[in-house]
Amino acid sequence: MTESSKIEFAARHIREIGDITDLAHVFFHSNRNQQHAAGRILLALKAATQPIPSLSYLEDRYGISRRTLQRTRAKLSRLGLIERISWMNSRYGGQEGWRLSSRMSTALRLLADKIDDWRKDNSPERRRKEETLTVLLAATSKDTPSYAGAPQPIDKSGHSS
Repeated sequence: MTESSKIEFAARHIREIGDITDLAHVFFHSNRNQQHAAGRILLALKAATQPIPSLSYLEDRYGISRRTLQRTRAKLSRLGLIERISWMNSRYGGQEGWRLSSRMSTALRLLADKIDDWRKDNSPERRRKEETLTVLLAATSKDTPSYAGAPQPIDKSGHSS
């Protein structure tokens, strides 16, 4: 079973992030144990000068269950906040372990740029293309009103109705 990477992203709350607890709440909004584990993982990696081979010491030191630590670490990794460094990575000279990553912040900057570019591009060609593509998103059922350009349902014989 794949665990969800959902986060609590409300634009008005992002401005209010002031510390590690607020950040942990964004990524683990409904689980206080994972918020605690995320805070401990992020603080440990922030303080480290080189990759940390294992985060398991956090279990005993802070009373975090193995399952909570592993699930939290996995989600932080999926989100791009932390990453595992392989001993084969030449940039780290044979070291291996966990470190903070810039993948999420880079991806969010790129997303913000894409949204700004989309918002500013109001050319007729772009509007036609987006209208055509949005039509393809429409549900194609008998309950959906038909309009010009809407995709028509195809019956078993392969013909449009």
